Amino acid sequence: MSKSSFKWQPATAYAATIGGMALALVVCLAAPAYAADPAQVTFPSLDSSYLHTGDFVGPDHTRRVRPGLNKDQVRLQLGNPHFSEGIFSVREWDYAFNFYTGQGDKYVTCQFKTRFDEKDVVVSTHWADPACEQIANPPALVAAAPVPATATAGQRVTLAADGLFVFGRSALADLLPGGREKLTAMAAGIRAGKVQPTAVVVTGHTDRIGSNEENLALSRARAATVRDYMTQNGVAPELIRSSDVGESQPVKDCTGERITPALIQCLQPNRRVEIEVTGRDAAR
Repeated sequence: MSKSSFKWQPATAYAATIGGMALALVVCLAAPAYAADPAQVTFPSLDSSYLHTGDFVGPDHTRRVRPGLNKDQVRLQLGNPHFSEGIFSVREWDYAFNFYTGQGDKYVTCQFKTRFDEKDVVVSTHWADPACEQIANPPALVAAAPVPATATAGQRVTLAADGLFVFGRSALADLLPGGREKLTAMAAGIRAGKVQPTAVVVTGHTDRIGSNEENLALSRARAATVRDYMTQNGVAPELIRSSDVGESQPVKDCTGERITPALIQCLQPNRRVEIEVTGRDAAR
């Protein structure tokens, strides 16, 4: 074998290796920075956040982050990401948020992720725990019985508090649009009823998270807000009164003491407002 042929073969192999590496680099650069399948979404350990816990932000801020927003718009709502993935030239931002439960200073921590395309536009958002999405995006208002067009004697309607109010809140400004619609319909039904109402009782219920005193205060505040809203919509104030029972009348039992999104979701049926109408036939 000549020296020239001896040198030529390694050079060819070397060139092939370089070419393969270059091709692989092109493929890597062209590949997305995250898995396309939402099922493959992964979240960093909460301990790796520079906050070591979560940031306090209203759930309404996370609801505003949706596909089509750019990174600057996301940052205006949520701030900079809470982990070490960086800000520029990355396709995922991770956050950890604390949501108050409504009972004193108690809160639950939830992890949230936004994904961006190559133009830094949001393509999807994800929660580490599905129960956290229930907190940030309350389900449609659920009534145990449909709100009738006219009131009847002995009528009782149960409304889910999570669909009435912003999570953990109780003021008039905290009523959700769907909750306002249900209460407006309820007030209209009482005004147009075939009975002369003698009493309308609004009772607030909570879950067991927090102290008894905190739960009574929250149920009292929510019942009072519903009462005030209905009087603003034509129900005679002398007929309607509010009542609070706190956590004392649960309709569902759930195991566990540590406050987690799963526990909050399990206890959801206990967070409710009941409206009972009593009266006599208007024809009498």
